[in-house]
Amino acid sequence: MDSRTPPEALTDMSPEERAVAQRRTRSIGYLLLLATSIGWGLNWPVTKHLLMELPPLSVRGLSGIVGAGLLALLALAFRQSLKVPRETWPRLVLLSLLNVTAWMALMGLALVYLPASEAAVMAYTMPVWASVLAWPILGERISLLRVVAMAMAIAGLIALMGGSGIAASYVKLPGIALALAGAFLFALGTVFGKRWPLGLPPLTSAVWQILIGCLPVAVVGLLIEQPHFMTLSPLGWTLFGYSIVVQFCIAYACWFAALQRLPASVAAIGTLLVPVIGVLASAAALGEPLGVAQIAALGFTIAGVVLASRS
Repeated sequence: MDSRTPPEALTDMSPEERAVAQRRTRSIGYLLLLATSIGWGLNWPVTKHLLMELPPLSVRGLSGIVGAGLLALLALAFRQSLKVPRETWPRLVLLSLLNVTAWMALMGLALVYLPASEAAVMAYTMPVWASVLAWPILGERISLLRVVAMAMAIAGLIALMGGSGIAASYVKLPGIALALAGAFLFALGTVFGKRWPLGLPPLTSAVWQILIGCLPVAVVGLLIEQPHFMTLSPLGWTLFGYSIVVQFCIAYACWFAALQRLPASVAAIGTLLVPVIGVLASAAALGEPLGVAQIAALGFTIAGVVLASRS
């Protein structure tokens, strides 16, 4: 599962061999990032339908806990230890709260105040925050090429989701604040994960971060939402299963593995493909509009992501 080249092995290679190994690591990182984007992007129409039958905090929290359990079985099948060193626990809990709890809870609450399209635009300011935070925390230089890439991707998303922009009002201010807070905290978790890596195998890291992160969301959801799983339709159960297997088991495992192989800012920019895939999937599955303007915006956003990967 973990095909990274160990740092100590790189020191024994020639410059040519080291360059080849580093290119291979980045290529695998891009493939993992693409798998993450597809899994999370397809989850947009899935969640949109599923929330008609179940409340948001309960469905996200409970599906995450079940997903973490399945990931644990997968990790054991690949003979990856689930043991966490004692000194790693503080970092593990912090990253779980930033990467999972804050993102799911704050974005879920933001949807109470904002339309989904406007919340999505706010959410995917995350790469901007990550690139800015990566400079003082990681020392990653913000190159002109990366700035252009971010501008292209963000412009494409705004054109795709909002067209003429986001209308702010006093009623929407809480939602905007919650969405921006969720995006900022996810970016902070992404950068902290690079600054203070857990040193755990990708599956082990995903298991514990999802479990620790989803547990408080599930508890709060069960206390205040009272979900009724007995009334869930067959399609609802199918989509709930998708959320467990794809969103949490596959996509999150790929995300943490990609983050170990790519610069934090590049990985974050790559997540801009998530809403692009989500819009395309929603158009196909739900009949949502997809015209010339939307297709142009998709191309602009993808071009920004490709440019970022070369910076």
